[in-house]
Amino acid sequence: MKEVMAIIRMNMMNQTKKALAEAGISSVTARDALGRGKGIVDMELLKGVEKGYEEAISQLGQSGRLIPKRILFMVLPNKLVKTAIQTIIRVNQTGKSGDGKIFVTTVLDAIRIRTGESGDEALDGV
Repeated sequence: MKEVMAIIRMNMMNQTKKALAEAGISSVTARDALGRGKGIVDMELLKGVEKGYEEAISQLGQSGRLIPKRILFMVLPNKLVKTAIQTIIRVNQTGKSGDGKIFVTTVLDAIRIRTGESGDEALDGV
C-alpha cells in the first residue's frame, strides 16, 4: 500500500475530489497549506508590468510570498495508486507554474480503529 500526497491549487479541490470519487477513490484527507515552488516571478505578471498595468505592478512585490495551496493525503492499495495519480494530473494540469506536485511513499501498515482490520482490508476501495 502507498500514501499519495498531492499539493494542488485551492480552487481545484472540489473538481479533484469529484474526479477521485468517480475513479473509485472515496477516502481523502485534506489540509490547507502555504508554499511556493522554484518559480519566483510569474512571466505573465512580468508582461503586465512591462505594459504598465497597475495590478501587475502591485502584485510583482508579492511574488516571493507563500501561496495558499491544498494538500491531499490518500493511503491506497497498490492497485489504485496509478489511477489516483492519473486522475490528479488530468484534473490539475494546466501547463502553468503552480499546478502542484505528487509524492508517493510506501506505507507499512494501516489499521481501521473501528474493526481492527489491518493491511489492505483497512482501506477503502479494496
